[in-house]
Amino acid sequence: MHDTDQSKPDLSWRDGTIPVSTRFEDPYFSLADGLAETRHVFIAGNDLPARLRPGFHIAELGFGTGLNLLATRIAAGDIPLRYTSFEAFPLAAPDIARALQAFPEAAAIAAPFLAAWEAGARRFSLGPIEAEVIIGDARETLPGWSGLADAWYLDGFSPARNPELWGPELMAEVARHTAPGGSFATYTAAGFVRRALADAGFAVSRAPGHGRKRHMSRGTLPATG
Repeated sequence: MHDTDQSKPDLSWRDGTIPVSTRFEDPYFSLADGLAETRHVFIAGNDLPARLRPGFHIAELGFGTGLNLLATRIAAGDIPLRYTSFEAFPLAAPDIARALQAFPEAAAIAAPFLAAWEAGARRFSLGPIEAEVIIGDARETLPGWSGLADAWYLDGFSPARNPELWGPELMAEVARHTAPGGSFATYTAAGFVRRALADAGFAVSRAPGHGRKRHMSRGTLPATG
């Protein structure tokens, strides 16, 4: 067991299969099929895989179980991508492996990721995807990041329970680290989040949500020139 991470999540299990953060009192993925939600919200919400091309860079707030990364790997096929995620409270590899058992399609390709994670690596390859998980509070780590994302997965815990990850300053940093013409998608349609993203420069729209959620949000940053 590696104890190099700055913070450990407080974790409980619902029905023995769904990890729940006791810190934020929120599950790590949808109770109505987390993989289906990932595909609806983050993959389709960013118009993927149609936009994917070699070197396409996806960034994420909230790595969690890595389910979004695995879903992206399935959607991307053999296209080489970059994937950067920001996570303040990383899960231990055995907890991630336990959570992924709920999604056999994702678990089937997770071995290289889980092995790297258990070994303490936060940069690793998953097929053609070069991934990096940056540990720490995104309000501190994102401003110093040198990358530009073509698409963002905004997947922090619920804005009502984790407002720090959805504030206007951080949404402005998301926009600042988005390539012209880049996009975001998120499961939430909270008004203050939508306003913060719009104020940051995104053209924000509302779309049908997944499962019992009526709406989600998506948007694009206008291309320059």
